Amino acid sequence: MLFLGFSAGIPLLLIFSSLSLWLREAGVQRHAVTFFSWAALGYSFKFVWAPLVDRLPLPWLTRRLGRRRGWLLLAQLAIVTAILLMSSIDPAAGGDALVRMALAAVMLGFSAATQDICIDAYRIESAPPELQGMLSAAYIVGYRIGMVASGAGALFLAAVFLSSADHYVYNAWSLTYAIMAGTMLVGIVTTLVMPEPARNRKLDYPYPASSYARLVVVFVCAAAAFVATFFASGEAFSALKNALGGGAFTSLLAEALRLAIAITMAGLVGTALVLVGLVDRAMAAETWIAPVLDFFRRYGLATALLLLALVGLYRISDIVLGVIANVFYQDLGFTKPEIAKAVNTFGVLVSIVGGFLGGLLATRFGVMRILMLGAALSAATNLAFVALAYAGHNVPMMYATVSADNLAAGLASAAFVAFLSSLTNVQFTAVQYAIFSSLMTLLPKTLGGYSGSIVDAIGYPGFFIFTTLIGVPVLILVWLAGRKLAIRTSAGAGAGSADS
Repeated sequence: MLFLGFSAGIPLLLIFSSLSLWLREAGVQRHAVTFFSWAALGYSFKFVWAPLVDRLPLPWLTRRLGRRRGWLLLAQLAIVTAILLMSSIDPAAGGDALVRMALAAVMLGFSAATQDICIDAYRIESAPPELQGMLSAAYIVGYRIGMVASGAGALFLAAVFLSSADHYVYNAWSLTYAIMAGTMLVGIVTTLVMPEPARNRKLDYPYPASSYARLVVVFVCAAAAFVATFFASGEAFSALKNALGGGAFTSLLAEALRLAIAITMAGLVGTALVLVGLVDRAMAAETWIAPVLDFFRRYGLATALLLLALVGLYRISDIVLGVIANVFYQDLGFTKPEIAKAVNTFGVLVSIVGGFLGGLLATRFGVMRILMLGAALSAATNLAFVALAYAGHNVPMMYATVSADNLAAGLASAAFVAFLSSLTNVQFTAVQYAIFSSLMTLLPKTLGGYSGSIVDAIGYPGFFIFTTLIGVPVLILVWLAGRKLAIRTSAGAGAGSADS
């Protein structure tokens, strides 16, 4: 799990902070740089194809490696391919270079999200519940080390290869990303030598191969409908945004509507294909409907919607800020080595400490109390960035800001993972956890794509105050969820006593 965690930690910063600095050095405008954060939306939609990973056998790979290892190897090879594609593109070349870079980044996000699905399922199936805490801890440590490698490591390499904000060198970034692709060998070798979970060694696929093939066709058609609708509506929504004034907030609302229409169209196409008999209805229901219905049946409609709102908004303050953080540091005059040391090395170590602290406090005082503390700290510590914005190039102030931000993020993340785990049903663990972790990042990353435009409109201090304010409703949601879950627990205990 340590090595798989390292493999999972490599791709994320190659889409976010490291890529942001590469694009900035290449002369790409700030608002376009932050739009690239949408390339990681694969993490937010992985629940859509998580059931396929759970149920679909891969030709040759499944037979040779097993259900989990086969899919995991395929995802890792796709990650390597995507990173190498990114390394082969110079974003400063003009023409369609940015489009090709965006497509390669989307491929990386999709492949990395698939790897996460496989690793989560492997962890859950490979050991009994009493060992899950140990496996999760090892995975998180490996993940943070992977983030150091792809964050600080990538920035150090690009600087060593002589690329800087004043002197952009494409070959420096190209070689850096090629080296990052090589680090994925850690995960690939681990996948090849580790055992398949015992429950998957006897393959059990109740439907014929043709049924699984048709299931893939339905998914591909629905995904194509989403992409076609989203891009075909681009000009119409551009006109709508201009008519509304073109502000960051109105643009966000317009893009949210555009996304909702595209998702609806994908759902309609998928449903229509199932209804006409392209795929067995029972199979489609078991794959996509049953895990969702189980969640709503266990909690009831009102409580389930409240919990989903909390899941979708809990990380909004730190994720929206995190998209533009490195660009902010660079705009203040900090060099890549300074950013790498403070954010991607020191900051990661502080977040690990925060994670351990969050786990200990949650065990001692309960998950909901620490969930509330994490939400409050995540929002409040964003105000430290306001102070840094006025202080300018001040290294001690930068380290103080990074410390506060990462300690709060680590504490909140530990409590949140424990909270999400408590919401899942063992029967649908992989799919339901994918739904929760996808929802957790969907809105924050979508809003984060507009962070550059918001900064252009109101400046850095105003933006950081905005990220603090959007965290305030989360406190209300945590309080309401705590009350609802406490009421359900009390009601359940009372019913149990009456039954006995």
